[in-house]
Amino acid sequence: MEPHSSPSLLWAPLLLSALLAGLSFGFLLHSLRKIRSRDKINTLGWGLAGTVTTACGLWSSQVAALSAMALPWELYFRTEALGLSAAACLVTSALVLASGRLSLHPRGRMTLLAGQIGLLWSLCLWLGLRSLGTPPTGHGAWWLALVLPPMVVVVGALAAAWLALSPRWHQMGPANSRLWLGALLFGLTAGMAQDIALGAQHFVDTLGNVNGLLDVTTAQLAASAGCIVLLLGVFGVMVDNRAHGQNRMLANSLSEANRRLREQALTDPLTRLANRNLFEERLEELLTRLGDEPGSLAVLFIDLDGFKPVNDSFGHVAGDSVLREIGQRLKATARPTDLVARIGGDEFLVLAEMPGGTLGAGKLAQTALDTVSKPYVLPNGVHVTLSCSVGIVMYPDHGPSQKLIANADAAMYAAKRAGGSTFAFFEPSMDHDAREQLQLQHDLRSALDRHELELYYQPKIDGYSSQITGVEALVRWHHPTRGLMMPGVFIPIAERFGLIGALGGWVLDEACRQLQIWQNQGLRMRVSVNLTPQQLQQDDLMDRIHRAVTRHKIDRRLLTLEITESVFMQNKDAALRVLTRLAQDGITLSLDDFGTEYSSYAVLSEMPVHQLKIDRHFVMKLGTSLKAEAIVDGIIHMAHALNLRVVAEGVETEEQRDTLVRLACDELQGYLFAKPMPADRLTLWAMGDDTVHGSPDFRPSLYDDGTELLTAMS
Repeated sequence: MEPHSSPSLLWAPLLLSALLAGLSFGFLLHSLRKIRSRDKINTLGWGLAGTVTTACGLWSSQVAALSAMALPWELYFRTEALGLSAAACLVTSALVLASGRLSLHPRGRMTLLAGQIGLLWSLCLWLGLRSLGTPPTGHGAWWLALVLPPMVVVVGALAAAWLALSPRWHQMGPANSRLWLGALLFGLTAGMAQDIALGAQHFVDTLGNVNGLLDVTTAQLAASAGCIVLLLGVFGVMVDNRAHGQNRMLANSLSEANRRLREQALTDPLTRLANRNLFEERLEELLTRLGDEPGSLAVLFIDLDGFKPVNDSFGHVAGDSVLREIGQRLKATARPTDLVARIGGDEFLVLAEMPGGTLGAGKLAQTALDTVSKPYVLPNGVHVTLSCSVGIVMYPDHGPSQKLIANADAAMYAAKRAGGSTFAFFEPSMDHDAREQLQLQHDLRSALDRHELELYYQPKIDGYSSQITGVEALVRWHHPTRGLMMPGVFIPIAERFGLIGALGGWVLDEACRQLQIWQNQGLRMRVSVNLTPQQLQQDDLMDRIHRAVTRHKIDRRLLTLEITESVFMQNKDAALRVLTRLAQDGITLSLDDFGTEYSSYAVLSEMPVHQLKIDRHFVMKLGTSLKAEAIVDGIIHMAHALNLRVVAEGVETEEQRDTLVRLACDELQGYLFAKPMPADRLTLWAMGDDTVHGSPDFRPSLYDDGTELLTAMS
């Protein structure tokens, strides 16, 4: 009997075998993931690539492992047996991939995969040993050669698959990283199994004629071709992973862009609260879920009282900071189930689910009132206090779903008319008021085209000579069905519905037209026009004024523009540039309502104004309040020190007139002298017609020959 020989194993081919086994397993796992795609072409392509590449890799791994055996004689391989082992690897790889599309529980899928890999590896090893020119004799520890290595491979495959595919290992990193980490683990266990299996074999040199056999070098060359196929497959996996990563990044970017677009579409950018779109969306969802159950929800419409003076006096930065803080306060005090939204300007909405009836809704409104009324610290350190008005509707008691917000708005305006800083529940009569406002704004849009607006003029009287020094233009509306309407009725509607800019432009042009008529009649009288905040923000304001002055060919020195301090404070730098250009252009600027804003004296030192008007609030107290007289006296002295003329408006009694004259006020304006009147009546009044004026000390003096003018007018 020939002596038995146990091979010694070379570490380099054995290490190469482990590496090839690991790469093959990694490619197999990647292919198993890809074939579960719904794309049939993708599934077929990765199925074929996975079958060929995995088979080539495992077959090359076995050839490399067999080449690691060092025996006293040369190793040879049987060509047909080596080809049979390659075919077996190909078939079993196809079966493993085919079973990957079975609908199994993840644990069952991983167990089946581990068993199949163990079987595939064992079959490749057994066929590889059978392909040797001198097959093993079967002596030695058979369990080391036939039982333990497959068990090691199965355990390694199960652990590697669990690491690569199980969701519980997500914290270890991306799926691709875990896949190749699992492949490394399988390569180590496969190399260990190869070492155990081959080290336990015994061989006897019975080889005689070697014709038709492959030597080791040729077999290794064949295995090299398999290695190349495997490396190309791994490179394909890397390319696929990169493309998949780029697609995922693109998808994430698109998802993030969609999220931001949705957030922008449904979120108020200033306060980060819900906007009207999201509020209406949530309201519809809530109505669908709750149905018509009485008292199931309430809508609170919150509008700030006194916010405009803060925003106008301290600028939009301060106003925005107040709005942000109010939004935070309302959200902090709202219940977890409530939705707080800002729908524009200083208006907020609260959607309250199951508020607890009218009593509970009233408590929510009172909480909002208390929250808003707490002091605010502006960015410049100034403390201000605001209040709010709240309108409440209960569903379904206060109207259908599509009118809840409109009815809450109507209730809020009812609270404002009651003095503000309170709340009001909707009543059917309020719906009529809301419709009336909508009708008025519709009529006002057409009033300019139908020539329903008219300017009335109120004279200004010289405090020393009692002569007319100028007039203030005040707009009136001749409504076709409501009659003469005062600006206090329709100006707030124009401001609310964005018509104030067009209205202010008409007033400016009409005043210039009338000024031209008076100028042609020989009357040099200043005309004062109020400039609105919207006009001052118009980019073409200077062009509009220039066109009006040029078109009507008037002396621009006779045009006075009255502005409030709030107009200047909305955008200080831009307003200062516009006002400076107006002053340089020869137009007189007047500061209206002086003494009622937050920082009048600081603003006065910067504004290029020529005169200021004392607010009627101080004038009406003259004769009854020493403090009011002291304030007026201080304003007049300060203005004269700055070389400014002073106009007092709202003069209604002779005592007020006498006090202002004594304090050296330059011009007086009020009902004591004349009410606002149309231009033709003003001319008659100026000529001393007793039927249209009752000023006790008026002396007409602005016409050279009043008799000739009256005759011409006749």
